Amino acid sequence: MKVEEIMVRDVISVNRNSSIEEIVEVLTKNKISGMPVLSDGGYLVGIVTEGDLLRLETTPRLPEFINLLGAVIYYHGVDTYNEDFKKMLAQKAADIMTEDVITVKEGTDIGEVAHLMLDHNIKQVPVVDGSKIVGMVTRADIIKLLLNK
Repeated sequence: MKVEEIMVRDVISVNRNSSIEEIVEVLTKNKISGMPVLSDGGYLVGIVTEGDLLRLETTPRLPEFINLLGAVIYYHGVDTYNEDFKKMLAQKAADIMTEDVITVKEGTDIGEVAHLMLDHNIKQVPVVDGSKIVGMVTRADIIKLLLNK
């Protein structure tokens, strides 16, 4: 089975200048856990999720380090700390969104999408034609297929 058979074509989205309040309102009103961020031309530029918003209410995850002869050497997690800190100060979608979005095409096999979701711990995947969004597929969309078996 292919993504085009189960994807939602009427995609709920925000633009990069949408406020945090607007994002929260759209997510909660529509009972979704994430949505794409689109440019003015309708092209995918990022994705914003509940996880991104949770970072607004937490302290940044500190990087792992060792203290060697009085010098602090960071060896893991500096990028995560920087990203958490940036998101903690977010005012709009462009500040909090994930820019490196995992996407699929309409002809992608559902099994491949399920593997992407599990491997990358994501709940939804935008379906694109080039960089133009044409749909979304979520974990729930895939799980619904179990009802038909």
